[in-house]
Amino acid sequence: MHDGQLKFASGSLQQYLHINYSSKLSGAGSKVADDVEGTLYKFIPADYLKNEDEFNKRVEKDATTFKPLGTKIYSYARPAEGSAKGKGKAAAAQKGYATASEDDEDAVVYEVYWANWETPGFREYHRRMQLFVLLYIEGGSYIQEDEDKWEFVVLYEKRRRRDEARTPVYHFVGYSSLYSFYCWPDKVRLRLSQFVISGPYQTQGHGAALYNAIYEYTLARDGIAELTVEDPSEAFEDLRDKCDLRMLFGHGEFMTEAYGLSGDLAMDGAEMRAAIAHPPGGKGKLGPPTEKDWAERWRKKLKMAGRLIEMLVLRSLSADDAKLTRAYRLQEILSQLDKGERIEKLEETFASVRDDYRRILGLVE
Repeated sequence: MHDGQLKFASGSLQQYLHINYSSKLSGAGSKVADDVEGTLYKFIPADYLKNEDEFNKRVEKDATTFKPLGTKIYSYARPAEGSAKGKGKAAAAQKGYATASEDDEDAVVYEVYWANWETPGFREYHRRMQLFVLLYIEGGSYIQEDEDKWEFVVLYEKRRRRDEARTPVYHFVGYSSLYSFYCWPDKVRLRLSQFVISGPYQTQGHGAALYNAIYEYTLARDGIAELTVEDPSEAFEDLRDKCDLRMLFGHGEFMTEAYGLSGDLAMDGAEMRAAIAHPPGGKGKLGPPTEKDWAERWRKKLKMAGRLIEMLVLRSLSADDAKLTRAYRLQEILSQLDKGERIEKLEETFASVRDDYRRILGLVE
């Protein structure tokens, strides 16, 4: 019987591997025991430690000396568990909604760093980090290090020790890999390839925070035309749509033009959603029918998927308004079908897309 242990230092991701067994098969052919360590060796860096005492010493050293690699591009803070300021927000914190000031001594700060192969030490760090792709992404595989267009965004938790120096200690939370493609005439299209949040930090809103960091960084780079996603799972598509919809709800200029509002452009997302709870359907550029040039301008400006505008159109429809419902059906659904398929597939496609859009909208209401 095999007993295997694979451990990571929480910040540097230095690895410890130990394989123990009570007995081992000997012989030939099918009776030969599997080489467990040899198999794992193919997927982890060769510098893993085998001595547990040595590993524990390395963990203690790295706790005070490891610093994230790359350039910090984003940060946010949460109340520390059990703190006086955090107790009243416990339920919200578990859902990832509670926030805190980064200057609060009781806050837990999360920092996002950008890096690429040219970042000193990052290539070696990535070799330790990439194992999480195999552990958390179904069908995941390692990327090729000889392709220089890769860039990475890594999320860390930063806690401060209670010593006199308030020493910061960093813990790995998750990361995403991105690849750039040429986009005519003079920009690139950034494709999100891998996206991982480690087990202890899942279902706490950190995936949304990491995606928002990537989106904001992409939006700030003039040389990027759009952000796309490679073969996303349904769960990731939902996460992306929720984040992008919340971004739109908080974008005063877009929402005012979309719904024909004359309100305060400084309203936050919740106030804006309240203002359009019963929008004047058809009065804004959102329609339906949507003004195509206006929609395309905003799609490019915000580097977002066009389906988000379709969702907002659906949100504004009244079930009693047959004219606007028909306009939505014609614009958003028929345009996706070849002429020969329109009659046969119309109702089926319309109902399917409508129901899925309503499901996603329900996640952010």
